Parts: sequence; structure tokens; C-alpha cells
Amino acid sequence: MSVTGRTDVSDRDYAKLLRLRTRLREFEYWSAQQAAARGLTSAQHQLMLAVRGHKGDKPPTIGQIAGYLMIGHAAAVGLADRTEALGLVCRHRDRDDHRIVRLTLTAVGAEKLAELTGAHLAELDHIEPLLAELYGDLNS
Repeated sequence: MSVTGRTDVSDRDYAKLLRLRTRLREFEYWSAQQAAARGLTSAQHQLMLAVRGHKGDKPPTIGQIAGYLMIGHAAAVGLADRTEALGLVCRHRDRDDHRIVRLTLTAVGAEKLAELTGAHLAELDHIEPLLAELYGDLNS
């Protein structure tokens, strides 16, 4: 994907981008530690979030999960296997097309995800001022 951006980049622009990328990395690190404290990998947490956050009439497919996580289908299958082995998600065959596998959270998975989500929303409250500041600067 080729994107043509600005060519008049200032020192201030570099500093803003550094602040944003650093804060995003800090958030990712913090998030991974929150997942680990609950016996999960960051990828398992993201899979559960993708299952719960999926909008649609039916639960997400393995292919949709792969898209959300930006991983290949085989990697999504393996991740679903490991997460299912922990009792956090369940696979279900689609009623209309039995070739399609859909994922849902178990009660235990929903509980762990709710704990993580509460902590993440509180952390986002700390990040929001920086994002608002940078977004305002980017639109000026």
C-alpha cells in the first residue's frame, strides 16, 4: 500500500509522532501485562475482544477473527484452539452452512474479558488527553 503524505515535516511533527508511537507502545505493553496477570496472552485477549466486539447478526467466523487480528487463517485457528483449551471460547458450526465455524465466549471467557475491558477503559481515560491534543494538532 503506497500512501503519499506530507513532505514538509517539521521537528515538531517528528516529536508528536514519537510521543504518539511511544504512548501506543506503552499501552500495548501495559495491556499484555494485564492479560498475563489473568493467565492469558495478549493474542488470546485480542481474540476474545474480537469475538465480543464483533458486530453482526451472527458470531464471528475464524476468518473474521483473522481479519480483526491481522493474522493468517491458520494462525487464527491455532489461537482459537489454544483459547478454547482454556475454556474461554467455544466453536460452533454455522446453522446454515456447516463449513463455517463461529466463535462465542464462554461464561468464564466473558468474565475475564469484562475484567480486562474495565481496566483498559480506565487506562484509555489516561491516554485520551494526549490523543485529543495530538489530533487537534494534526488537524490544525
